[in-house]
Amino acid sequence: MENDTALIIIDMINKMDFNGGEDLLENTKPMVENLQSFKKEMQKEGLPVIYVNDNFGLWQDNVSDLIDECRKGQGESVINQILPDEDDYFIIKPKHSGFFGTQLDILLNQLGVKNLILTGIAGDICVLFTANDAYMREYNLWVPEDCTASEKAEGNENALKIIERSLFTSTAPTTEERYQSIFED
Repeated sequence: MENDTALIIIDMINKMDFNGGEDLLENTKPMVENLQSFKKEMQKEGLPVIYVNDNFGLWQDNVSDLIDECRKGQGESVINQILPDEDDYFIIKPKHSGFFGTQLDILLNQLGVKNLILTGIAGDICVLFTANDAYMREYNLWVPEDCTASEKAEGNENALKIIERSLFTSTAPTTEERYQSIFED
């Protein structure tokens, strides 16, 4: 079966050393296991996995250096649970959206991807901005609520409501939906 869906993992390689980082870390910990098992499930289905991550001041596009630098922060426990595999793609972004100033759209086009599953942190910033930019580029979206987190639970819930209402996107948890049914015509 030809696959036109990709799993996008946003900013999970993260120092969490900023103002509000402790709150984000606490809200991220419960969802990491969901994301980890969902990633494995999507890999078994043959979906490409694409990490889209902040550069944390390292502009060399060296994934190993970025991971090593981020492990120096309080986010190390999360990073160790969701490390990219050798065949995963990794794109470094300069701002909140995974599309702004990156090769993401070109990569998705070359892979023949039309459907995106957006996951990661922070749901009310980087996931939301990436979802908006994906919608503007006419990708079909799913943002599973059990694979996103933000500094404040209320901020995450509000972002998911915006994604549902304004971007006409499902935020059903991974336990309730199969990606094929989300993207059926």
